[in-house]
Amino acid sequence: MKALIIVDIQNDFLPGGALPVNKGDEVIPVINKLQNSNYFDLIVATQDWHPQNHKSFASNHPGHKLFEKILLSDVEQILWPDHCVQGTFGAEFPKSLDTKKIETIFRKGMDVNIDSYSGFFDNGKKKDTGLAAYLKGRNVDEVFVAGLAGDFCVFYTALDSAECGFKTIFIENATRSIDENNFQSVVKKTLLEKNILITTE
Repeated sequence: MKALIIVDIQNDFLPGGALPVNKGDEVIPVINKLQNSNYFDLIVATQDWHPQNHKSFASNHPGHKLFEKILLSDVEQILWPDHCVQGTFGAEFPKSLDTKKIETIFRKGMDVNIDSYSGFFDNGKKKDTGLAAYLKGRNVDEVFVAGLAGDFCVFYTALDSAECGFKTIFIENATRSIDENNFQSVVKKTLLEKNILITTE
């Protein structure tokens, strides 16, 4: 059984959003095409869903700057602009994303004290979102990941997918990254070292 995980296609990560990924909107038609290909037995999505007082937000750390690194729950944390706050337009899926075939949405980043890049676990691996058990309960053995951003949430979702025992495929042309140079030089190498396949649709 093959599953597609659509990672964090939300307004705040698109051009004009609070934390825009360069050309992030370009992945939407690719992902819509993937969903309508009838190739996947199951399609799920992840959604950043932060409380306003989330400690990954620079605004909640007076004296600290955007994109500064601190320790948060003993894990290195980049301080981000406020983004994907629960119930806001920025947290919503864009209208251009076809959501009809998305069976379940796994929300993450709700614990104020730790961020969650991966769709499977928080960054300290302290809490499980239930995604792995859900996929295994549906007899999924192959997981394809796509979405935003390729060097953060899609990357960590792919790593955890492989660690959970799924054959994992990273769909490169269905992702965009915050730092494209880092994606090409570091992230892709790490994916391949973890036996994660990199493909294009």
